[in-house]
Amino acid sequence: MSSDLKDLYQEVVLEHSKRPRNFRVVEGATCTAEGYNPLCGDQLSVTLKMDGDVIRDIGFQGQGCAISKASASLMTGAVKDKTRAEAEALFERVHTLVTEGPEKVDPEALGKLAVLSGVSEFPARVKCASLAWHTLHAALDGRSTSVSTE
Repeated sequence: MSSDLKDLYQEVVLEHSKRPRNFRVVEGATCTAEGYNPLCGDQLSVTLKMDGDVIRDIGFQGQGCAISKASASLMTGAVKDKTRAEAEALFERVHTLVTEGPEKVDPEALGKLAVLSGVSEFPARVKCASLAWHTLHAALDGRSTSVSTE
């Protein structure tokens, strides 16, 4: 990873961790799920309001490390007003990005989410970055149960 991308990664992660976007419960949510990473204790809930097949509103709450919070914050901004299929496709691309690295996806197509590519250099942190995404996936599947990234 270039030093410019590392700097951007650190800057964006810190910004979204300190001031997470959509850190709230969505009133009148139609889908919810809970996520938990037992390895580090990160836990969060994702609430969505669907309008047909479109995510009209999304929020998250919980506690976790900077990467976990930043990833959830970035995710909520990225999937709002997307269809279920678009959100699921984005989930797949982000998962590939954090598990296999930026050379396996088109980082430019991911926009701000590309900063999560830095996580791929730290395998122990992949679960932190992917927790919110797995929880979103569970909420979209209609599973209100707990998701664990073990």
